[in-house]
Amino acid sequence: MVESTRQRRIFLLIALGPALVLFAVTVVYPLVTGLGYSLFDWSGTSADREFVGVDNYVRLAQDPLTPQVIGHDLFLVVVKISGIMLCAMFFAVALTQFKLREAPFYRVVFFFPQIMAAVTIGILWVFVFNNDLGLVNTALRAVGLGDLARPWLGDQSWALVSVAIPVIWAGVGFFMLLLMSAIGGIPSSLMEASELDGAGRWRQFWSITVPLIWPQLRDAVVYIAITSINGAFILVLVMTRGGPNNATQLMGSYLIEQAFTRYNFGYAAAIGALILLVAATVVFALRLLMRKNPLED
Repeated sequence: MVESTRQRRIFLLIALGPALVLFAVTVVYPLVTGLGYSLFDWSGTSADREFVGVDNYVRLAQDPLTPQVIGHDLFLVVVKISGIMLCAMFFAVALTQFKLREAPFYRVVFFFPQIMAAVTIGILWVFVFNNDLGLVNTALRAVGLGDLARPWLGDQSWALVSVAIPVIWAGVGFFMLLLMSAIGGIPSSLMEASELDGAGRWRQFWSITVPLIWPQLRDAVVYIAITSINGAFILVLVMTRGGPNNATQLMGSYLIEQAFTRYNFGYAAAIGALILLVAATVVFALRLLMRKNPLED
């Protein structure tokens, strides 16, 4: 018995050891180091660092841009979750329930943006929103709605909304496939029994499909929120660089600006800590709100 316990521990050490080392090197060490940098006034290019304690965090709390960039990130989280989940659910149900012959083709088409680099997507949508030759304004002028044409990425009122569109477009395909897989795992006998009981498509969707794929829906929502906070700033950097007048500035893009444009690495590290805090708070709130399937009795 003792030998068996010892062998089990040795096996766990051999199996988990490399993964734990990799996790420590790639996650724990950078996290601790970044938090350490936030306590210094450092340009990032000099060997000289001045310990300032929590001054960077005090400065961050007093920065008038802080609530603005947090608000922009939370706006994108809400819009991205709503847009992606609605589109992904619609297409997943349509391609699984209506047995379309072209379903494999549509899977490839919708998933294609997922394999494109974020920089490529950003450049593509810059041309789409171009004031003179862009697809949006050209289409508006072609149908006699030229008065609605505007410099979408240069208009403070519309710039963040314009950035949100490619953010949603790029993520629909992956979550559509995720939901299709979940829906495909629902026993057909349940659908057949509900049809015999007189349930229509809409009733089947709310009473059978949604409750049975709730774990996948919950995980998808949380994952979308995390990728929005940690990744949407890449499109902002490519499309608007945070402008006009910080109308699209996100926490991530503000961090990049402070670190690599203004060379305030200590302050940028404090912004990184803020991103971690906001992301953890959002994830905790979503997990709390979605801990139980609201459609279950």
